[in-house]
Amino acid sequence: MDTAQGSGSAWSAVTHKATTLLEIAHTRLELLGNELQAARITIVRQLLLAQALLFCVAMGVIMTIISLVILFWEQRVVVACMAAAALWVAALCIYLMMRNDKQSAAPLFNASLAELQEDLRQLKAVAAEHGRETR
Repeated sequence: MDTAQGSGSAWSAVTHKATTLLEIAHTRLELLGNELQAARITIVRQLLLAQALLFCVAMGVIMTIISLVILFWEQRVVVACMAAAALWVAALCIYLMMRNDKQSAAPLFNASLAELQEDLRQLKAVAAEHGRETR
């Protein structure tokens, strides 16, 4: 009779632990889903703003170059060459900035990984404590 009660309580402890682990996994997956949704919204918004910015800058540059060529009609070749050189220098600067941003970007899913590491640390601490109690 004692073995039946012992196995019943052991079984309930195992099911309780399994339920707890499933709840933790569910919570972590919800956190991951929230991070993905937020990242998607941010990326789409940034892309749309970048496209609008590029369009406005391109139109501004074109209009400025046309205005300068008209204003300095006798030196139109010099003005066009200087404008082209300035655009290439700007493009190089932007490329270098993008490369630096890419290298210094934070890893994706930082919060989820930190929570999972904390869960793992806590589980190891509980397992170590449980190992001491059984000795």
